Amino acid sequence: QLKLVESGGGLVQPGGSLRLSCTVSGDSLDKYSIGWFRQAPGKEREGVSCINRWDSTTYYLDSVKGRFTISRDNAKSTVYLQMHNLTPEDTAVYFCAAAGVGEGRNRLWPTIWRNPVEYDYWGQGSQVTVST
Repeated sequence: QLKLVESGGGLVQPGGSLRLSCTVSGDSLDKYSIGWFRQAPGKEREGVSCINRWDSTTYYLDSVKGRFTISRDNAKSTVYLQMHNLTPEDTAVYFCAAAGVGEGRNRLWPTIWRNPVEYDYWGQGSQVTVST
């Protein structure tokens, strides 16, 4: 059973930065594509970013492009989400999730990575609050 644990959330002022970490245990990280999702109160969970297992291709929600960067360190079993220039609209609980993506599904991945149902394992979430 794969286990994911998020860390690095907190309170930050608008314009500030945070780095979230997602540490994986129970299996090798390199077998999984990892996505970051967020959910604000009263809103649906939305895909923010993803890094695939095959060649570390990255994907981003349009509203975070140029501000967020996803990366992975398979040796440390950790995926990072570096967030800069945060705004109050980024306030949410952030979740990381793992998907065992085979070669066939990988061809579809650019169009389906944002769908939560494509992911098999989830962390418990980390609160990010952007406020003065």
